Amino acid sequence: MEAIECIKGGKTALGIELGSTRIKSVLVDLQGNVLATGIHDWENAYVDNIWTYSQEEIHIGIRRCYTSLRENVEKKYGVTLTQIGSMGISAMMHGYIALDKEGNQLAPFQTWRNTNTQKAADKLTELFDFNIPLRWSVAHLYQRILDGETHVKKLDSVFTLSAYIHWKLTGEKVIGIGDAAGMFPIDSTIHDYDQFMMDQFNALISKYGFSWRTEELFPKVLVAGNIAGRLTEEGAAFLDETGALQPGIPLCPPEGDAGTGMTATNSVAPGTGNVSAGTSTFAMIVLEHQLEVLHREIDMVTTPTGFPCAMSHANNGTSDLNAWVNLFGEFAKLMGIQTDQGELFQKLYTHSLQGEQDCGGLLSYGYYSGENITMINEGRLAFLRMPDSRFDLANFMKVHLYTSLGAVKLGLDILMKEEQVKVHRITGHGGFFKTKGVGQRYLAAAVEAPVTVMDTASEGGAWGIALLAAYMMDRREQEKLEEYLENRIFAGLSGETIIPQKEEIAGFQTFMERYKMGLAVEKAAINQMNW
Repeated sequence: MEAIECIKGGKTALGIELGSTRIKSVLVDLQGNVLATGIHDWENAYVDNIWTYSQEEIHIGIRRCYTSLRENVEKKYGVTLTQIGSMGISAMMHGYIALDKEGNQLAPFQTWRNTNTQKAADKLTELFDFNIPLRWSVAHLYQRILDGETHVKKLDSVFTLSAYIHWKLTGEKVIGIGDAAGMFPIDSTIHDYDQFMMDQFNALISKYGFSWRTEELFPKVLVAGNIAGRLTEEGAAFLDETGALQPGIPLCPPEGDAGTGMTATNSVAPGTGNVSAGTSTFAMIVLEHQLEVLHREIDMVTTPTGFPCAMSHANNGTSDLNAWVNLFGEFAKLMGIQTDQGELFQKLYTHSLQGEQDCGGLLSYGYYSGENITMINEGRLAFLRMPDSRFDLANFMKVHLYTSLGAVKLGLDILMKEEQVKVHRITGHGGFFKTKGVGQRYLAAAVEAPVTVMDTASEGGAWGIALLAAYMMDRREQEKLEEYLENRIFAGLSGETIIPQKEEIAGFQTFMERYKMGLAVEKAAINQMNW
């Protein structure tokens, strides 16, 4: 009855996150307890050498996700969802959505997975003396200019996916500071785009004679706790095709999946860190101040409240691993064995624990797309072994789990060993950790430190953006986000911590030595495999 009264009274917060393979919605009460969820599975397409989702897929996907949530509420509580206390939208960070003055899409949506911006990213990194990753919005914008794409002259807005959906729902051209940090460098002292660098960029492109300035294209930057607009009548109709959902709901600033991952793991204060592992894998370490040295392998972004944050972002995570598990499922079906997908993952992941600590000399690269950290701009999938490698199922599964962390490990080594960044807590979340005690153990060996996975880890970034919406609605006077999470959300939650053993650390180190040596094979594959 308490949950029903919360839903009827609108004492709830809704978070929707558009991830790479799933759109998920989570409805919570103001204590962060999950009341209902909704999902819609989707997948990016590779069209004309671009990783993308069509505008129609985006619109249909978020509606179906909300419909799934609404139906879940009706089934569980017998209540029609008409009012919600607050909402928030999250999505995969970075990328490029280009619109004209009428809101028409001018070019295909370029997701974070695209690495077709090398020339632009190199030039901007040199100009700013600040690392500009290939997937950042400004790199995409400048590359479109360098390539002479005619749509650039017609630009009125450049969005990330979260800011685009937020605009569709509210009419407000705004963005959370964490997601904004995937568009353009942020000055954490003023919680806005870095004005000096913005002036540099505008001067760089002035010769093209565009009628716009870059700061006019990009959404306004907001921090967590701000009201970022309200659901319009058009937005309500866009989201809920039944017409039951009422307009007027306040929305928090739209955030990227990095910011919501930090929130969902209580990793928003300096000295905390988290690793999100799924289709992509990224590690976030919250800093007291910016790094002094430029590293092309490390992105400098922010928390949802603007603290500087160092990110080791790998474009490739578990996609290849999932493909192998699906192949084993296909084999089981061929043999007349009925298998549940979840059970198949659980059994194969758990069986990997019987493998040797160094994976028996096996090596793999799940590079569906280019990888910024290893400076490889195209994807080739590879599985390698020596004649004397111990080729069995346990080692095979273990090496594919290990390699999901391979690239991100290189970035973490820079932070922890070269920069001597101190972290007192690392939390893992994402599908990689769903099988208890497996991915978590391998991450602990990779980071050479204890790793905690909370009981709420499976709720992911959708829960994180719901918490940011709840914080906006229910924060106490002068209450910081880190205080709100520590004292009011996570105080009563439990999790499990794994401390790595010396032999596990040594085994992962041996794997990483082979991983670095084998990159030459990956590069050769790109040169030779062009069919």
